[in-house]
Amino acid sequence: MRLVQVMIPAGKRAAVVDALDEEGIDYVVTDETSGRKYTGVVSFPLPTSAVEPVLERLREAGIDEGTYTVIVEAETVISRRFEQLEEDYAEEAEHGEDRIAKEELQAKAKDLVSGIRTYVLMTVISAVIATAGLLLDSPATVVGSMVIAPLIGPAMSAAVGTVVDDDELFARGIRLQVLGIALAVASAAAFAAALRTLNLVPPGMDPLALAEVSERLAPNVLALAVAIGAGIAGIVSLMTGVSSALVGVMIAVALIPPAAAVGIGIAFGIPRLALGSGVLVSVNVLSINLAALVVLWYEGYRPDSWFREAEARSAVLTRVAVLLAAIAVLSVFLGGVTYDSYTAATTEQDIRNAVETELELAESELELLELEIHRTGRIPPLRTERVVITVGSEPGSTVSGLADRLDARIEPIVDGPVDVEVRILTVEQSG
Repeated sequence: MRLVQVMIPAGKRAAVVDALDEEGIDYVVTDETSGRKYTGVVSFPLPTSAVEPVLERLREAGIDEGTYTVIVEAETVISRRFEQLEEDYAEEAEHGEDRIAKEELQAKAKDLVSGIRTYVLMTVISAVIATAGLLLDSPATVVGSMVIAPLIGPAMSAAVGTVVDDDELFARGIRLQVLGIALAVASAAAFAAALRTLNLVPPGMDPLALAEVSERLAPNVLALAVAIGAGIAGIVSLMTGVSSALVGVMIAVALIPPAAAVGIGIAFGIPRLALGSGVLVSVNVLSINLAALVVLWYEGYRPDSWFREAEARSAVLTRVAVLLAAIAVLSVFLGGVTYDSYTAATTEQDIRNAVETELELAESELELLELEIHRTGRIPPLRTERVVITVGSEPGSTVSGLADRLDARIEPIVDGPVDVEVRILTVEQSG
């Protein structure tokens, strides 16, 4: 529920009162004595879903867009007419139209963007904690870094600013998004470099051997689903007036850990980590903005004036086209990684099947213990360069020529030359 207070311009009192009476709304009119162009203040309670249509009705009655209006949340309203009003708008609420008014949406979007000092500080702290969590290979620490990341506000502000034709809000959202990602990467790189310089991480540590880091090395197209879902959830939480705290964590999931991984790649001199995670960050940022923008426009948020609506429609179409084009370009990389992952998995299974078949044909009792596939290359698709096969055999077994026979089976699978190394372990069982 909302309590709305609107200043009544001179000469408009009768039209405003008639409009409220026609809508069946309880109201109180107070005389305005400040000596300005307003003659009164009207206060009335409304269901959340009724705020926007009622304000539109008042604009038709002569309340222009710039009229002083206050919308606050009401805890309890006791009124028979209000109960009837709730019933009148219940059907719209059931059909998902319990969204907040455009004016309230803009105010909430602005409130989500904290002061610049707080935004910078929280972003840096979040990135440092995420970097520590990645290097510790600690999922709990990485999750903790997401909780304090203030990245939901700028993304939502850019989308809201676009659909309601608020250029200042849009520009601020874009600036803060760029600043936030740049700060996160720079903070992560500086922190990781300091850890290496001060020997606070084991010498020779390979970040790619850490599960939390390696999963950001080669993102696939499923990253799009995460980012788009986060963007939709973020804007839905904003336009329905529910808490955005948990949704903010979801948006941080898509941005902070990969940004920290970029910083680690820079600090440790691992270009493919910086590149892979950088693509992931870029795709996620673009997808979150695209999802929020499309949902807002689909839900019917528009500027008040028809000529501004035309400008907003043009801006939405242009920005959606730009976002789609950028995502499509970056998705080529994601698609390549996805295809390479699929190829790697199927190739490994085919090699395993070929090795097991050859071992079954051997004269001695042989058992496959371990299979290692080493692949090389900087960008997908990677090439299978070396296969290490660990075989268990009984004492005295003959395995002469096994490597050559396995090589003959594996090369057609990988479609090229490959080094095959066979390691024999003697296995002796009691009894």
